[in-house]
Amino acid sequence: MSAERFEKKKTIDLRKKHIGPSCKIFFSHDPIKIVQAKGQYMYDEKGQRYLDCINNVAHVGHCHPDVVKAGAQQMELLNTNSRFLHDNLVSYAQRLQATLPGKLAVCYFVNSGSEANDLALRLAWQYTGHKDIITLDNAYHGHVSSLIDISPYKFHQSSDAEQNQYVHVAPSPDVYRGKYRGEHPDPATAYADEVKDMVHRVHKKGGKIAAFIAESLQSCGGQVIPPQGYFQQVAQHVREAGGIFIADEVQVGFGRVGTHFWAFQLQGEDFVPDIVTMGKPIGNGHPMSCVVTTKEVAEAFMSSGMEYFNTFGGNPVSCAIGMAVLDVIVKEDLQGNALRVGRYLTNLLEKQKEKHPLVGDIRGRGLFVGLELVKDRLKLTPATAEAQEVIYRLKEQYILLSADGPHRNVLKFKPPMCFTTEDADLVVEKIDHILTELEEALGLKSHNALSVENESNKRKLPTDENGHQCHSGLAHNRGSSQEVLNKQTKRLKT
Repeated sequence: MSAERFEKKKTIDLRKKHIGPSCKIFFSHDPIKIVQAKGQYMYDEKGQRYLDCINNVAHVGHCHPDVVKAGAQQMELLNTNSRFLHDNLVSYAQRLQATLPGKLAVCYFVNSGSEANDLALRLAWQYTGHKDIITLDNAYHGHVSSLIDISPYKFHQSSDAEQNQYVHVAPSPDVYRGKYRGEHPDPATAYADEVKDMVHRVHKKGGKIAAFIAESLQSCGGQVIPPQGYFQQVAQHVREAGGIFIADEVQVGFGRVGTHFWAFQLQGEDFVPDIVTMGKPIGNGHPMSCVVTTKEVAEAFMSSGMEYFNTFGGNPVSCAIGMAVLDVIVKEDLQGNALRVGRYLTNLLEKQKEKHPLVGDIRGRGLFVGLELVKDRLKLTPATAEAQEVIYRLKEQYILLSADGPHRNVLKFKPPMCFTTEDADLVVEKIDHILTELEEALGLKSHNALSVENESNKRKLPTDENGHQCHSGLAHNRGSSQEVLNKQTKRLKT
């Protein structure tokens, strides 16, 4: 573990001095300093091993030797921009296209998910000649200005942010907490009709729809799984209005859902987006991403007369790494592993739902799973602070998990694809113990799980692992109430 250059305190001090204060870190009151990683494990400067349940970026496992070797070997030969002919670019594009429906045939390589989604918007605007974009509530598509505009997850965080007049927010197709829930006879149609109505309202005001954009499975929005048939109906409404459908696979592509290589394929073979964006897992941590679209959209983009050039997008090293990632997924059957281990993990968590009144919902596909904590299963009162307490307590036991969603009460599992059933056993066992202690402290028992409120709502709450302040409930720790308050006070001060 010789990668440490400074003592941890010095690293923290230098970060505070030189790194923008809005750049948040995990576990802000006691951050972890990671110096090495391998597979599904990360190691701090003291050599302590952490089980990583967070990093969907290290898709095939941290520092996978095949991926590292591919990048290093190509870097020894050549790295340059894509204005020179190179076989890696066309070979990788061919390999990538083979995983997609046939009409998605043209690739644009860029460097991040944000770049990919920004380019997708440009393609849509040019192809349709329209301006208006429909996005989903709680969506997150990236950090550049055009994407903040279509990311309610972000712009709702700012008290002075104004919604772009060309951006229209449709309800998230959340069948647990949303407008149309599991008991609805046809939630897919109900949510799609919301989009249809929105299209009509835009037209009445003189607008025209360029695109509907959605994460194939909402991640930051709380691991939301759209009901099957929703995308087909939305695509029909949007295309009839002259718009196109953009599927954002940045978080969930490359076999993570287990049954399919791309999450949009969960909707059925009869659904094909007009544009697919991808990033994060594509390079296993190497900065690369891609936009794939139809020939018609690509030709319309070219007809603008503006040349498109990206200095680093599709460079030989990135493409070599991308091909190595595809090779490892196949060689190690990681898509199959996601299916098997994901089902095993989901089954374990379902048993926790039967046991623990704090568990409101389990949802997911493959190794993309959410566990939503609530204090009242009828009112769906978010157990926000309790979720943060679970995250911190797991960290103390060397397991890294995160919480997200609009109420930050959804525990998110999106680990490297080499995650095992033994890993699942370990993390669920720890969650079981933590929930048991929390419920004892809250006075919660299974027979009164449907109605739980606690006077501790009024107390000041700790920040979550991303540095956001919790706004619901009080997370109790083992021991007395005073011990809990002392611990939370310490977190707030650090």
